Amino acid sequence: MAVLTYQGSQFMYDNKPVQICSGAIHYFRVVPEYWEDRLLKLKACGLNTVETYVPWNFHEPQPGQYRFEGMADLEGFIQIAADVGLYVIVRPSPYICAEWEFGGLPSWLLADDAIRLRCNDEQFLASVDRYYDVLLPKLHPFLSTQGGPIIAMQIENEYGSFGNDASYLKYLRDGMVRRGIDVLLFTSDGPTDHMLQAGSVPGHLATVNFGSGTQGAFAKLRTYQAEEPLMCMEYWNGWFDHWGESHHTRDAEDVAGVFEEMLREGASVNFYMFHGGTNFGFYNGANCQQKNQYEPTITSYDYDSLLSESGEPTAKFHAVRDLIARYSGRDMGELVLPESKGTFAYGRVELTEQAELLRQVDNISVPVQRTNPEPMEKLGQDYGFILYQTRISGPRERQELVVQEVHDRALVFVDGQFQGVLERGNDALSVSFEVPEEGADISILVENMGRINYGPYLRDPKGITEGVRHGFQFLFDWTIHCLPLTDLSGLQFGERSSDIENPAFYRGNFQVNEPQDTFLRLDHWTKGVVYVNGFNLGRYWDKGPQKTLYVPAPLLRQGVNEIIVFELHKTTDQAVTFVNKADLG
Repeated sequence: MAVLTYQGSQFMYDNKPVQICSGAIHYFRVVPEYWEDRLLKLKACGLNTVETYVPWNFHEPQPGQYRFEGMADLEGFIQIAADVGLYVIVRPSPYICAEWEFGGLPSWLLADDAIRLRCNDEQFLASVDRYYDVLLPKLHPFLSTQGGPIIAMQIENEYGSFGNDASYLKYLRDGMVRRGIDVLLFTSDGPTDHMLQAGSVPGHLATVNFGSGTQGAFAKLRTYQAEEPLMCMEYWNGWFDHWGESHHTRDAEDVAGVFEEMLREGASVNFYMFHGGTNFGFYNGANCQQKNQYEPTITSYDYDSLLSESGEPTAKFHAVRDLIARYSGRDMGELVLPESKGTFAYGRVELTEQAELLRQVDNISVPVQRTNPEPMEKLGQDYGFILYQTRISGPRERQELVVQEVHDRALVFVDGQFQGVLERGNDALSVSFEVPEEGADISILVENMGRINYGPYLRDPKGITEGVRHGFQFLFDWTIHCLPLTDLSGLQFGERSSDIENPAFYRGNFQVNEPQDTFLRLDHWTKGVVYVNGFNLGRYWDKGPQKTLYVPAPLLRQGVNEIIVFELHKTTDQAVTFVNKADLG
């Protein structure tokens, strides 16, 4: 029976000294056909371990309904890692952060206002227990104590930056042990007093997360853990982007320099990220450290890491590989990189058909009636869009339409005519209108742009979470359409029109002789979502920084392929272009 332990400051595996050199790859951000390629590249870099989070919302999308196939095939990913010859670190805590929607927590937790997150709340823990009763038995055969590759598992994630409920951490730890998890258990937090005090679990290894300041970070860890092994569980060698920011990059020499500081300390390290991947669909998260500073994350999770979003080795890869070779004395020639998969520019594709959302909403959604405009979670919806409609009598003078809490971005229409945008945290935007004598129909289309994944405002219901007023008068009697946009088969497409300015779906076909990775440019489009052969690639927005969407070859098929663009505003050219290079700004 092999087990990861430690003697003093030295990790031991199977009674032999070991230094963990790990890299993070999130199976849920990479198409399964590429898992082996990415894991082989991790090994070719000289790393001996792969680390992954496990997102609860990905595996239990509705209460008691579980998914462990396709991109959610966690067992398949771990098996490939074992076949490649890697150790595995799994971080399955209920909350993962990871710039992932709601930090991995399932949206249905927000349907009950009484549930309190990430603490010793009976209802919250009952949901965790139900999930762990399904998840942990799947991981058990892969534990090193059972002959598998999993050498360590995390109890909770950066808990010290959120709360201080020690009984909650103990409950999670006890639940893992009770379900047979007998490998090394650990916590990870920022290298500060309050985080290490509240996030650690007595008797278990504490690790720290940082991107620089190695000596200071490890010195702080030593004040709480005098002799145990030093480990940076998240070495932030790059960073993520929000919409409207510049693309984050970091020099390879700087990354290698900080890594060398850790090697000199004899520390173990996990590169966060080794390969970032993509926030496909609606799974991007958001940040909000101050109440009115909501910042949604872009679709790409390239992270400026050791492998690019499309899996190509970067300058950081080679700098890290060279350092590992120098410090280990290994002959890295035996570690051969898989051949590059290459990219292809399929060129311009005309989108020749369209379907206007407001005219077809009943084809893709069943309406419900409510007195007040309820948020998504109260209606059982997780992601996407939600449409609120009501009628107001007239005549009325021009007054402002006030949506008291919009989460996160709303388009307002009166009698089907676009009036303006309301955005969370953007008080400069407003919508006002008169009402004619015969009255008017009001429609408000709200986009969930990603639930907050970190910080004090983690509880983040979507849609309209309070009332709607015209002037000072609240509006009641709403028809609501949930629009998760998971099934577009009900849409009835017609010939395109050049003068449409309301939200619409645009459809076209393109030929592929040989499927290869490609990148989609939407230079003349404003904001929306793209589907290729029914797969949701994610969001685009002309405010950048991201200018292309990554399209992995396994999403394409030889012959005719379909593309649908859901545009919220308008385009000046009803065509898209497939190119052979990413442009992340």
